[in-house]
Amino acid sequence: MTPEQRYLFDINGYLHIPNVLSDSQLAASRSAIERYMATPDDQLPEGFSRSENKKNYENGFAFDKALESLIVHPVFWPIIKEFTHDRPAFSRGTLLVDTHQHGPSHLHCAREAYGWQSTRYDTREGRIYCDDFAIFLYFDDVFPGDGGLLVVPGSHKAMFDRPSSLFNNGAITDRANLPTGVVNVTLKAGDAVVMTEMLAHGTLQWKPKDRLRRILVLRYRPQFKGQPSFVTEPIRDRLSPETQELMAHAHYTYVKEVVKKEVVRLS
Repeated sequence: MTPEQRYLFDINGYLHIPNVLSDSQLAASRSAIERYMATPDDQLPEGFSRSENKKNYENGFAFDKALESLIVHPVFWPIIKEFTHDRPAFSRGTLLVDTHQHGPSHLHCAREAYGWQSTRYDTREGRIYCDDFAIFLYFDDVFPGDGGLLVVPGSHKAMFDRPSSLFNNGAITDRANLPTGVVNVTLKAGDAVVMTEMLAHGTLQWKPKDRLRRILVLRYRPQFKGQPSFVTEPIRDRLSPETQELMAHAHYTYVKEVVKKEVVRLS
């Protein structure tokens, strides 16, 4: 993690990293996503499913090796290791597909949903410690006015509960009249956002009727914190050994073999 990235993440609670995916990685990922979306429910392999509104595609990361390889992408692999003090666990990865028919989501964060004790954010000895964080990889361009991701920069460090009177109680529907303190993050295809789950975030409704907003949401936490994986056995069996190890629960003193690698290539 560079000093610039560390500073920006610490003050904002999220980091926009442009041009994470190469043209070939983006093309391969899009191809895999389109195959998942086009496969009828009764023909999906065991462990894969989509929500009734066709927004959430479970275990999207595991549908194809082009997507699975992204969980250890070299651009953010050093960030994953720093946040967990070299004790990472990958918990799950979901493909989200937004259309103009899907509504917005309220502002939320882990602390509001599960209590202040549920996760932590800390800085010590020149590095960041972040118990629960997500990486959003974008496969489509998002332009101002389209909708999409909302964040409240710096809210991961809030020492007070968010008043219900603030930000329309978290229900934000109009980008043209965003409350002061709320930012609509627009990204290009191939970009990524790294975000602590303590950051207040939500989404505006996706406006374009001729374009989709497709993102892969990858979630990580320390390997010794609770149950790290929500992935079922049929999905786990199709994964590379490196991914299986990364998903494993382990003692806080143990350093996984995959973590010792500067660059991880799936076998």
